Amino acid sequence: MKHAAVLAPSILAADHAHLAAGAATVQALGLEWVHLDIMDGHFVPNLSFGPQTVAALRKNSSLFFDTHLMLDEPHRYIEAFAKAGSNLISIHIEPAYDHAATLARIRALGCQNGIVLNPGTPTEAIEPYLSQVDIVLVMTVQPGFGGQPFRRDMLAKISQIDRWRQERGLTFRLEVDGGVDLVTGHECRVAGADTFVAGTSFFGAADKPAVVKAVAGW
Repeated sequence: MKHAAVLAPSILAADHAHLAAGAATVQALGLEWVHLDIMDGHFVPNLSFGPQTVAALRKNSSLFFDTHLMLDEPHRYIEAFAKAGSNLISIHIEPAYDHAATLARIRALGCQNGIVLNPGTPTEAIEPYLSQVDIVLVMTVQPGFGGQPFRRDMLAKISQIDRWRQERGLTFRLEVDGGVDLVTGHECRVAGADTFVAGTSFFGAADKPAVVKAVAGW
């Protein structure tokens, strides 16, 4: 199954003094998704924001909140982010916790769920969970900071996950995050991705409508 391309701008790249305005910009361009990067300063060497910020953004937004938990213990916080208004909550495979139970709990809370893997993590690590998720997120940079260059060695990983999806008749979306622009994003689309997180390349673009139009045509 080939999903239509979805652009999910990362609010992390917006002006942090005006995050609501950043979300409003996304919505005004006719996009449906926004990506929310949640960092704890432990799993990744950076801090972003928590469920209170998500709840504040939700008050004035009807966007689909694609919430990416870059946390050592994501299972402790999924209730808070679900309550704050997340539509989709993705968790990393790398920390040690009960991944299957956490994915099931996200669903029980009324959210879609996702599994995420870092560049150095073998693709096989997420294979047991493919039938349990709504989305697989492949990090195409080491998470923690925006503006990093795209890692083209991740294209093979994207292709492998897409093959598994087709072979098993699964319908999860395949998302990429990190260094994604109109060139690298299209390469990911060819490899099998259908959901594209763009931070710097979106919020820093002089012609955002052109970016939206280009991705819609993939």
